[in-house]
Amino acid sequence: MMQFFLRERNMLIAVALSALVICALYFPSLRHSFLLHYLDFGFVVLFMVEAIVKIKAWGWQRYISSNWNKLDFVIVVFSLPCLFAIFLPFPNTSALKLLRLMRFIRLARLMTFVPHMEMIISGLGRALRASVFVLLLLMFMNFLLALFTCHFYGEIAPEYFGNPLISSYSIFQMFTVEGWNEIPQVIAARSSTDLFAGLARFYFVLVVLFGGIFGMSLANAVFVDEMTMDNNNVLEEKVDRLEEKIAELKKLIVSNKKEE
Repeated sequence: MMQFFLRERNMLIAVALSALVICALYFPSLRHSFLLHYLDFGFVVLFMVEAIVKIKAWGWQRYISSNWNKLDFVIVVFSLPCLFAIFLPFPNTSALKLLRLMRFIRLARLMTFVPHMEMIISGLGRALRASVFVLLLLMFMNFLLALFTCHFYGEIAPEYFGNPLISSYSIFQMFTVEGWNEIPQVIAARSSTDLFAGLARFYFVLVVLFGGIFGMSLANAVFVDEMTMDNNNVLEEKVDRLEEKIAELKKLIVSNKKEE
């Protein structure tokens, strides 16, 4: 029995099954299912027993020295009210169930089996750092365009540009080229003249071009370029070594000709 709780694979399967039970409980037709609730309580007990077994087998100092075990212990402690709610009049503890989903972070251990994982993580960190400037530029452009659009079209389409926050969200939506043509159509339909409607369409086309196509494409290009830089470095190293060998071969051929 102790070996069951000490095997990481078994507990990862339990984490996945527990998440499925929590997911099922959010369906209105299954929300009051006694079977699912008892299964949920069973997983709480299972994870509590896991922590007790590990502490008994390894000792407190060794157990708590692992960051994964610290996470598990905190989740177990905060999950106890869900267990006691069966016997005591606790307030609603459904939000604590979502905390147990944090155990899915343990699945990150499986990423160690991905080939060249260190290279991928290094490239991801480098890509995030390189994309910061582009993302800040996009945020500034979003903020600027949101204010302009709020000023010119806030009264015409308050559901899209009624205040700077709503306007920022609508502009960001247009940056992602999501329903960008619907908003200009609404403004054009509410415009007093055809000239004003045409200017509105032209304005939003520029918003999509600069923010959605150029801006987002630039951010993607920078991110992908930094992610693949490791592969480029490997290819460059191979090319450099090949050039060195070719140079050595040329020297050898020239020396052989001189000897002849």
